[in-house]
Amino acid sequence: MSGTTDKIKGMANEAVGNVKQGVGKATGNEELQVKGAVQEKKGEAQQVEGDVKNAVKDTVKKP
Repeated sequence: MSGTTDKIKGMANEAVGNVKQGVGKATGNEELQVKGAVQEKKGEAQQVEGDVKNAVKDTVKKP
């Protein structure tokens, strides 16, 4: 998977996690809040992974 793909998937996971947390808070569903927080953190990690992959790719391309 490319760095850009990881970043896009990470942003999507982070956004969905935020929504889940909001719905969980609005409905008093603690389980949904926790699942949302976990998904948000997963998204953040995917974005970092994408950044690292892009940095490595850019470094390898330099003469």
